[in-house]
Amino acid sequence: MNTTPLPAPSTRARALAGLTALTAIASVALQYALLLQTVGATAGTGQALLRLLGYFTILSNIGVAAVCLARLRGRSDGMAAPAARAAVALYIGITGLVYVLVLRTLWHPQGAQWWADTGLHYAVPVLYLLGWLSGSHGGLRWRQLGAALLFPAVYLGWALLVGRWSGQYPYPFLDLAALGAATVARNALVVGLAFVALGALLWRIDARLGAREAASARR
Repeated sequence: MNTTPLPAPSTRARALAGLTALTAIASVALQYALLLQTVGATAGTGQALLRLLGYFTILSNIGVAAVCLARLRGRSDGMAAPAARAAVALYIGITGLVYVLVLRTLWHPQGAQWWADTGLHYAVPVLYLLGWLSGSHGGLRWRQLGAALLFPAVYLGWALLVGRWSGQYPYPFLDLAALGAATVARNALVVGLAFVALGALLWRIDARLGAREAASARR
């Protein structure tokens, strides 16, 4: 996903990146602590870590933390490069959308779990997407969207392996044992199309905002 770096983030952008990174790290850490109290108490810390890393939510929040920490350091390349930032925007955007549209009504977290849930699925997606929208744009290429879509495809295989190894699939719509291969394949296709649609939207937004920035710079 290499591309020409954009200007270093402003002080305001770095401050927002720091807040977003802190929220993501705290939420992931809290979720892991809660899993240690439940899964870890009965199946061990290894199973708790496997269960944690089986969630796309967790992986996307880790991605957010990596990008935001890079931007906090004033970087505009590597994890803070345009393609990496946009890919993580896609992942965390899908995390929020799938939770709100599909998973939110399936359980009602309380106490510390509510805080972890709110941070992972609401606060971090909103903070990160606000930061992405307010940053510099115009550095993306459409071929980079194809590269960004490879990660969700790899994750599907990983999620199915985690379900097989742990006995519990990360998401109910991927539960191969309960739903069967045909239904899981259909569900995966629907989510895959959502990735493509949101990715295309984000790449289009970047092009529009980049053109607007270039026009303003010429005035």
